[in-house]
Amino acid sequence: MAKRVSGLITTMKISVPKQNLPGETRVPLVPAVVKKLIGLGAEVAIDPGAGVGSFQDDDAYRSAGAVVLDEQGSAWTRGDIVVTIHPPTPTQADEVREGAVVVGMLAPLRNPEVIDTLATRGVTAFSLEFLPRISRAQAMDVLTSQANVAGYQAVVLGAGACSKMFPMMITAAGTLAPTKVFVIGAGVAGLAAIATAKRLGAVVEAYDVRPEVKEQVQSVGGRFVELPTDTTDTQTAGGYAKQQTEDDRHRQVELMARHVAASDVVITTAAVFGRQPPLLIPTDTVGQMRAGSVIIDLAADTEAGRGNCEATKPGQRYTTPNGVVIEGATNLPALAPAHSSQLYANNMLAFLKEILSDGDGPTLDLEDDIQKATLITHGGHIVNPMVLEARAT
Repeated sequence: MAKRVSGLITTMKISVPKQNLPGETRVPLVPAVVKKLIGLGAEVAIDPGAGVGSFQDDDAYRSAGAVVLDEQGSAWTRGDIVVTIHPPTPTQADEVREGAVVVGMLAPLRNPEVIDTLATRGVTAFSLEFLPRISRAQAMDVLTSQANVAGYQAVVLGAGACSKMFPMMITAAGTLAPTKVFVIGAGVAGLAAIATAKRLGAVVEAYDVRPEVKEQVQSVGGRFVELPTDTTDTQTAGGYAKQQTEDDRHRQVELMARHVAASDVVITTAAVFGRQPPLLIPTDTVGQMRAGSVIIDLAADTEAGRGNCEATKPGQRYTTPNGVVIEGATNLPALAPAHSSQLYANNMLAFLKEILSDGDGPTLDLEDDIQKATLITHGGHIVNPMVLEARAT
């Protein structure tokens, strides 16, 4: 029988802080979802201006039934349930009510000080990046919803930066060959990028270390590139790519180099959960690319100082000496804030329904697959096995 802990808090006051990271335009809850939560019996309060970046003004939240707070930042202190996209700062974490619930993408492996503070304050913290890949979790899968947007935006950025147009055109002035797009990584973002590039008329190739995704690549219009590498046991039970050995990675890099050099736009999406992105495009391979070609590096990582491409500068777009544009944007969903926020808010609603199912305040089920996987801190302790293991190494 599942062990349930009722009455984590005695109310259903949900608060929505403004996301203040530079360049962030998204909001955790949109007015339509706020209205649904209020219909479930919750009270919702939101920081002033929290939705401006996603084109939702304070009046839209008031019309949905939310209370717009007087002071920005006070949502961290006012809510019994705090919903966020990014983790709080250490100062914000220290302001969360003792015994409250925090839900968002908390990046607990990268924010030990924040997680320690939340644990010390007795906060029950759920990090939605840790959702299991089961059918019941699909409606709350924030990584999938945001990766779909990122894959689409990667192609839009690539098309805008490329020296060529994507589709083949037959004109009186001559025939223009279609642009060649090469997508590395066929996860959610990669598949979205393949489909978008194909719709724009490009010739699309894609590679993934997992040969089992070949049919998925073909289903959205791409040609799957098969490399003669060791492809044994390439993914985790959850469907993510496993980290390769250095020998396998080096061989893969060498074999991919000619596909990269022959492409007009290269979009890289390869990531290993909880680790630095694999290095797949060395600087010397960039040097083989034609002037006017583009790399969009969705794996750009500020902490790693690169992405899948060695020459990527996270957070920047620049042109190499040989004329290759490298885009290192780190938050592509923020470029489509209205839809990104809508999707994220729907994910959040689905998750909140799980912990508010009894209607009289949050109920924690310590044996439920979804709650157990995403629970990071509870009862004054860090309880997530992956976070504990990372700290022990």
